[in-house]
Amino acid sequence: MTRVLILLLVLHSTLVSAAWQAGVAKADITPTEPVPLAGYGGKTRMSQRVEHPIWLKALALKDDSGATSILVTADLVGLSDKMITVIAKAALGKHGIPRERLILNTSHNHSCPVTEDVLWLYYEFTPEEAAVKDRYTASVYAKYQEVIGAAIANLAPADLAFEQGLAGVAVNRRRSRGPESRALGGQVDQDVPVITVKSGSDLKAIVFGYSCHTTALGGLSINGDYAGFAQLELEKSFPGSIAMFVQNCGGDANPLPRIRGKDKDAEATDLACMYGNILAEGVRQVVAGKMTPLNGPIHAAMGETKLLLQPGIPLEELKQRLPNLTGMPKREFEHFIRQYETLGSPPDGVKYPIQVWRFGSGFQFIALTGETVVDYSLKFKAAYGWNSTWVCGYNNDLTSYIPSLRVLKEGGYEGITGMFEYGHRAPYTETVEERITAKVEELMKQVQ
Repeated sequence: MTRVLILLLVLHSTLVSAAWQAGVAKADITPTEPVPLAGYGGKTRMSQRVEHPIWLKALALKDDSGATSILVTADLVGLSDKMITVIAKAALGKHGIPRERLILNTSHNHSCPVTEDVLWLYYEFTPEEAAVKDRYTASVYAKYQEVIGAAIANLAPADLAFEQGLAGVAVNRRRSRGPESRALGGQVDQDVPVITVKSGSDLKAIVFGYSCHTTALGGLSINGDYAGFAQLELEKSFPGSIAMFVQNCGGDANPLPRIRGKDKDAEATDLACMYGNILAEGVRQVVAGKMTPLNGPIHAAMGETKLLLQPGIPLEELKQRLPNLTGMPKREFEHFIRQYETLGSPPDGVKYPIQVWRFGSGFQFIALTGETVVDYSLKFKAAYGWNSTWVCGYNNDLTSYIPSLRVLKEGGYEGITGMFEYGHRAPYTETVEERITAKVEELMKQVQ
């Protein structure tokens, strides 16, 4: 009996300290011609220069269970449901990666090219501009499979560790919009979560995150904004490593102050570089300190809930107001009218996927969809462990702003007025936070 007990304890110890194989890769997605720039509505902005390259970066993790999990980060404004479907289908078919083990995060960069149908109501392209956009999108699809394949091919024994630092770049932007907004909550999450991937003494990858819009810049250059500058700085500090930025819950945070205006691009770029250096220093201090080893295996779960929408504008009212509209508001109303005519009415809800990876028994990575506000990061870290939980938004489809109940009740852009530009008929109902919380709880139970 004693020998059996010892054997079981040894087996348990082996499983808890499961060895990792890790592979990391990056693929340059810098456009080779002037392209329409993403992120801001209004007149099409065509790029005029490249400030620095932009990238797709992938981390492949294989544990002793034999399962391979892939995290891909991108210096893009977002992905659409169509793009997610194409990328995930190819990852499964070519590399055998099931959907729950593929996390696709974007930095929400506003200085990158437009792709496919992301934020499609924002733009009105000429045929030539649309052709440029389509050429670039095709190259991005190919690069996703290239970088995923390369990360898998690079799998080798590795050690993982986690810790987090701080950086004071993010400011709650809802408080910054004039005197009438000063009473709104000023919540921010200035944590800088960091995972290191080492092979012996060699640092192969640094995965780091932050909760803040990548909107320090708004000019006509291709770049990765402050997150891009942070990655460049870290790869300079740690030669031979790949730095990967994960956008967390930055839906209601901006890097502030910002510089805007004609002939101000140089000053704005210097400021964005400074923000990137501040974030990079936060990461460097974590890497230089004591970090907690991460054990395997990765237990992965994915589920979907439905976020309900309030009633939309009646069809007759849409038709009455349409002749007085131009630009994006006109495209939004035309979209809702088409939905009435083809579907009977605009959809009453939005599908909302969530992913959870639990590393061994001591760390969880919660991947939410869309432009999540900071309340979700603070809530789930409080619920599941401030020092053992990483919460990120901007995964999967860039479906909309995802307000908490607090933000929804306060109103404003992230809660109310930003919904039309995503093609949704109205704001979410007051069940939005409750539904997301319930699905996260369900998935966390699955991976315990």
